[in-house]
Amino acid sequence: MSQENKNLDYPDQHHLRAAIGWLELGNPTEANEELDQISPSLRSDPDVLELRWAILASAKKWEACLETGNVLVQLAPDRPTAWKHRSVALHFLKRTQEAYEQMSPAIDKFPQDWVIRYDFACYCAQLGKLEEARAQLQKASELGDAGKVKSMALEDPDLEPLWAEIRAPKKNLGQD
Repeated sequence: MSQENKNLDYPDQHHLRAAIGWLELGNPTEANEELDQISPSLRSDPDVLELRWAILASAKKWEACLETGNVLVQLAPDRPTAWKHRSVALHFLKRTQEAYEQMSPAIDKFPQDWVIRYDFACYCAQLGKLEEARAQLQKASELGDAGKVKSMALEDPDLEPLWAEIRAPKKNLGQD
């Protein structure tokens, strides 16, 4: 989410930037209060909704995150974050099968987005679809920073079923 939003004028733009600042400072309460000062007609702006989702997620209010994620996918289906937010909320609500199903179309819609692949790998691993999890994690590594993806994967309990494989040194072709 950028700090500059062409749909918002002063003072709404100011409130959005202030809310981002408060959230970055670790104060979601103040961030939420800033968002509440945005004109009601502009509170459904995708940037405002994404920040609202982040505030709700910091408070682990996953049902509200899911509602916000659903609205984001409806209003801004071309934003990868909308799809991510919805599925993350489903996953934290222990509805991983739904997270998997809802994220599945995003794989084709955003083929170059490594985070979608990574999250999808997590859902696959948790559902016991380890072959698919491996393939998606590999694709995430190819699209993103492979070292970062590996480091994240080794700290992510959702990918624990693959930790031994991730830690194992890769063999070069032709080695036994």
